[in-house]
Amino acid sequence: MTEPLLSVQNLRVAYGVSQVLFDVDAQIRAGEVIGLLGRNGMGKTTLIRSIIGLKGIQSGSVAFEGRSVHGSRPDAIARMGVAVVPEGRQVFPNLSVDEHLSAFANQRHARGKPWTPEAVYELFPRLAERKTNMGNQLSGGEQQMLAIGRALVTNPKLLIFDEATEGLAPLIREEIWRCIERLRQTGQTLIVVDKYVSRLVRIADRHIILEKGKVAWQGSSAELASDQDIWHRYLGV
Repeated sequence: MTEPLLSVQNLRVAYGVSQVLFDVDAQIRAGEVIGLLGRNGMGKTTLIRSIIGLKGIQSGSVAFEGRSVHGSRPDAIARMGVAVVPEGRQVFPNLSVDEHLSAFANQRHARGKPWTPEAVYELFPRLAERKTNMGNQLSGGEQQMLAIGRALVTNPKLLIFDEATEGLAPLIREEIWRCIERLRQTGQTLIVVDKYVSRLVRIADRHIILEKGKVAWQGSSAELASDQDIWHRYLGV
């Protein structure tokens, strides 16, 4: 077995006196698609924030390509090859679509055909039609496409989707799922947080379920799909 691309071991995180993560363990290998699941408030976003350096940890470790990221700034972790499509999109209102993509474009970690602004426009033709529009002139779905494109042009080794389909119309949501499927086919390593579990089990290799800040279950998509008791117990389906 090769060394994990991302390794989280015995991770404990708190906000003040409120403990949020309790001894969380997770390993993700290059090329895997991982579903990070759990009800709201179970620690998924805190885990992501800890991985990308936005939240300090109490104890345990987070390592990327065997290198500890503890104490590293978010921009340093991003330069290692970690990108996130954040919950809420967080596009810049006063930058155009083209400016977003040009500002973040970097081929440092590119493999094969790199992601460029032009490649993003091919993936999302709607953005090509609006390349001069400012971030605040886009619809919610277009902003989500832009958030994905902004992450892609960094050519990350690990790409994290945090609720990327939340609040989108069904047609736009399906377009995002097609994008994730295409990335999976290219061998992109992904962590996907999403409430549409029935859709995610068709794409992900494995799943990690958090319950009250602890890893309650880990297993393959086939195992999750065949055990509805897990869905009812941990996902409220």
